Amino acid sequence: MSQQELKRDLANRHVQLIAIGGTIGTGLFLGSGKAIQLAGPSVIFAYLIVGIALFFMMRALGELLLSKEGYESFTDIAEDYLGPRAAFITGWTYWFCWIMTAMADVIAVGVYVQYWFDIPQWVPAIVCLLLLLGLNLLTVKLFGELEFWFALIKVITILALIVIGVVLLVMGYQTDAGTVSINNLWDHGGLFPNGMTGFLLSFQMVVFAFVGVELVGVAAAETSDPRKNIPSAINKIPLRILFFYVGALIVLLCINPWTELNAAESPFVKTFSLIGIPLAAGIINFVVLTSAASACNSGLFSTSRILFTLSKSEQAPRSFKKLTKNAVPGNALWVSAVVVSVGALLSKLIPEQAFGIVTTISAICFIWVWSVILISHIKYRKSRSDLHKKSTFKAPFAPFVNYVVLALFGIILIVLLVAEATRPALLLTPIWFVLLYFLYAYKKSPK
Repeated sequence: MSQQELKRDLANRHVQLIAIGGTIGTGLFLGSGKAIQLAGPSVIFAYLIVGIALFFMMRALGELLLSKEGYESFTDIAEDYLGPRAAFITGWTYWFCWIMTAMADVIAVGVYVQYWFDIPQWVPAIVCLLLLLGLNLLTVKLFGELEFWFALIKVITILALIVIGVVLLVMGYQTDAGTVSINNLWDHGGLFPNGMTGFLLSFQMVVFAFVGVELVGVAAAETSDPRKNIPSAINKIPLRILFFYVGALIVLLCINPWTELNAAESPFVKTFSLIGIPLAAGIINFVVLTSAASACNSGLFSTSRILFTLSKSEQAPRSFKKLTKNAVPGNALWVSAVVVSVGALLSKLIPEQAFGIVTTISAICFIWVWSVILISHIKYRKSRSDLHKKSTFKAPFAPFVNYVVLALFGIILIVLLVAEATRPALLLTPIWFVLLYFLYAYKKSPK
């Protein structure tokens, strides 16, 4: 039995930093440039709305995870409350979400390394992937250590930006773009310069920026004290959203009028360059590189654990539940790494469209996963009122808030359908769900 159980080797500091790392990634460091271009300063409200919605989703997930011993991920929850078909589709969809995200990030690693070294893009991408694979194969504790330091770099960068930005605001500092002032938030066309249309169009990249917030739920099986660590990590999400997203974006937009930023570059690089920090572009390039490596690291972790869980419930090949002597799912890690490496090929075939298509599909699939969590929580409250009464970590305002968040997800999907840039990815994504539906039917049919 010891060879079939994951080790609970993640300490509280690991879980806390995994939760932080899950809410700070490429979507913020790079994607916020596109979101700002679409929405202007109103992008702050988009991040705030999605962040609050996902906090309520995470509270629902936290209550569910702690309601029963033995839950290893939300696929177990989906099976209990929505049935095996829903668990099968959700489990494989979550794997697909992170595969797509990790593909985008491993490609990004190759691009960022080219800033310093003139080598083919695929070389650093593959080297990074192999390095992360090797480290993940050692122990889950090492994964926790990697995420701890990756997340710490991101936190220090954003903290430095906010502190420097506040000092420049007090000074009324002059940059090439003008005076650093809070007036920059509304002096260039108002808070909603592109109207409600631009505001709504920004939600695709905003949703992608929060991809990974539920990772603390995947790590539940490997935390040493889930009843203490999971509530602690989830309850700190609102502060992290206010600080890392809303705070950082307000400072960015006070230093840079939104009209000075564009989707082709990181607003963080632009800001550090404007305020005259030596080697700013190189420093931020390193931060974005570690952010992409962190996301890829999270992708390998989560995809391997999902395959492990699916295999244990006989929804994936049995070989995926085999653990190494270090109690990590080695076969699942190898398979996920091989599929992620296809990202290098995608960047060569469709370099201009690859990132947009991959991030949109990823966002849509994550909306599915988050919706399944909310619906499972609604079913849990109806069918297991005994467990709900005993819960020490009840989700607030449920089930009303569950329906509100589901309605928001529906509105975002409609926006993705209407927007020309995201419509192709939205229309392609249902193919994945149809494929899974028939795969499950085939799997269950008499042989």
